[in-house]
Amino acid sequence: MQNEPNFPRLWSKNAETQKNKPNSNPITSIKWVTNLFAIAPLFCHYTRMADEKFNLVDYIRDIPDFPKEGILFKDISPLLADPAALAAAIDVLAEAFQGQNIEYVAAVEARGFIFGSAVAKALGAGFIPIRKPGKLPSKTESVTYDLEYGTDTLEIHSDAVKAGDKVLMVDDLLATGGTMAAACHLVEKLGADIAGLTFLIELTFLNGRDKLQSYPIHTIISY
Repeated sequence: MQNEPNFPRLWSKNAETQKNKPNSNPITSIKWVTNLFAIAPLFCHYTRMADEKFNLVDYIRDIPDFPKEGILFKDISPLLADPAALAAAIDVLAEAFQGQNIEYVAAVEARGFIFGSAVAKALGAGFIPIRKPGKLPSKTESVTYDLEYGTDTLEIHSDAVKAGDKVLMVDDLLATGGTMAAACHLVEKLGADIAGLTFLIELTFLNGRDKLQSYPIHTIISY
């Protein structure tokens, strides 16, 4: 939860002791009322944001037959376009790992970068990009993993983390779990420790958790 805004001071201890005296200065009272009206909109905005609840499912739309026929794609574009919903999603992604001394957040391109860097900021951690081959400029470590049809490869900078670093893995979607398992392997290959995995969406019928059983998993929306 965000810290409470620093509202303008409307009174002081001296003002409190003087308010019942018969010859109060009317100008001081006018200033007090003026200040009160000045901060009223700010106070209302703060309390509304603190109390507002978001059903993030309402910001995810179904796109049938994308990227190919027979697939129902979960499109997060409406969530990304809504500032309040996006902020709520970032908060919930990070909240399970607050106070765990996370040093780095790692994510796989491309949608993972959207949430990963924001979660890193929320946790006061650094951000580590995991990319497709040829995208990182310095020396890299790589891992190749199986897809449903064929293989794919991910890379990470060799000096991205060191032994014992605590890393949180972030992605928008947990589907079959293959990509995240490969990303975790890369981070552990460099000697770092995986503190947990956090996802916006989990497609439970694809059993992605089966590939990730050795890690704490936090998901927000399950289908």
